[in-house]
Amino acid sequence: MPQPNQWRCIDGCGACCRLDPALRQDAIDALSPAQQEQYMAMVGPDGWCRHFDTGSRRCRVYDSRPDFCQVANLVTLFGAGRLGSADGDALAIACCKQQIRSEYGGRGKVMRRFLRAIRLR
Repeated sequence: MPQPNQWRCIDGCGACCRLDPALRQDAIDALSPAQQEQYMAMVGPDGWCRHFDTGSRRCRVYDSRPDFCQVANLVTLFGAGRLGSADGDALAIACCKQQIRSEYGGRGKVMRRFLRAIRLR
C-alpha cells in the first residue's frame, strides 16, 4: 500500500510569506487577537511579509519568526493533528500547493520542486 506524501518545505519558495489579508482571511481568522495584530503589522505595502526578501526568497527572521509562521503550529491551529501525521501532512501539502499555485503558477518550477520534495522519503 503506498504511503501518503510527507510534507517538506523547499528552499527558495516563500509562497506562504505572501500575507495579503485579502488572500488569507481564513488564516487570519484562526489567529488570536494578539497574533492578528502581529500578522497585520508584518504585511508590507505589496502584500508580502516585511521580513521576506523577495530577491532571495528567504525569510530574514526565520529563526525568530512568529509561531503562526511555523507550519507545525498552523497545522495544529487548524485542527489537523500534528505535522508528520497523515492528516497534518495532507493539510500542509494542500496549503502549500494552493499558495504556490497562487504565487508562481501550478506548472512552474517551484511547484515541480515542491511535488518532488514531498514524494521523497
